[in-house]
Amino acid sequence: MRQIRALRIAAVAAGIALMATGCGATGKSSTGTESSGSAAKPVTGLQIMVPNTPGGGYDTTARAAAKVLDDEKISTNTEVFNLAGAGGTVGLARVVNEKGNGDLTMLMGLGVVGASYTNKSESKLTETTPLARLIEEPGAIMVSKDSPYKTIDDLVKAWKADPGSIAVGGGSSPGGPDHLLPMQLAGAVGIDATKVNFVSYDGGGDLLPAILGNKLGFAASGAGEYLKQIESGEVRVLATSGEKRLEGVDAPTLKESNIDLVFTNWRGIVAPPGISDEDKSSLIAALEKMHGTTGWKEALNTHGWTDAFITGDEFKSFLTEQDKRVADVLTKLGLA
Repeated sequence: MRQIRALRIAAVAAGIALMATGCGATGKSSTGTESSGSAAKPVTGLQIMVPNTPGGGYDTTARAAAKVLDDEKISTNTEVFNLAGAGGTVGLARVVNEKGNGDLTMLMGLGVVGASYTNKSESKLTETTPLARLIEEPGAIMVSKDSPYKTIDDLVKAWKADPGSIAVGGGSSPGGPDHLLPMQLAGAVGIDATKVNFVSYDGGGDLLPAILGNKLGFAASGAGEYLKQIESGEVRVLATSGEKRLEGVDAPTLKESNIDLVFTNWRGIVAPPGISDEDKSSLIAALEKMHGTTGWKEALNTHGWTDAFITGDEFKSFLTEQDKRVADVLTKLGLA
């Protein structure tokens, strides 16, 4: 279901930056002890929940990971399923409530961090068991092929002239990357963000029809979700937000366009709280094996993702830091 909320959001100064039981996924025996030779066996029963609609960045990343895990026989019959709602917090609540379930994981990222605050979620990512950060990617400022804006300069000129008249779409809730990017872009080009008309979609799968239907002035999201449409010419990228140009996308960076802004998003995978040490170690080991495969490197290249792999305690520290920074930003925006 598409969940759209048109929001007029106040931003702060331009300088603000983000920034089971039985034989489960770990191949344990029913006694809970590790079965003989389990380290060499594929994990079984693994589920990866996607907390928004099919076709978005979380969904694409989860399905790419599941394919590599199964293709490389690191796991068998990995299940990917979608549980959309409230910017990812419906899925987050499911994970937090399934304490001790070593078969369940969730693909998540910056958007879920923000949504947990803006949706007043009782469940927080800091309650989950961090497994691995997988990727990061720059954002992209995109329009339909029929848009009157041919360059980022064209867009900025029109946006500054009448900010409220241009609907800005993103595939995340307020506090997520698709919201934070245009809010920071507004500040960087001197637009009063109280006049920005932000429209929130529940994932890239819902955002895409709005872009193609020319229902938005522009969209801000990860380009990797729309590479087919970009390659076909249905979607035009005006600029990307990384330090360097995005390979395979013929568009300048914001910095090349004399806009002083660099912004990247990230995605990772977590498990419910209270899983056993054996489950945690086995899941992290499986993701480490996946990370080292040629198949995963090819997936990174295909989708324009940057390798940002960290695991365990390092990822836990990262999540804690991200949670605090997003909370601070949203509090200043009056959204948390």
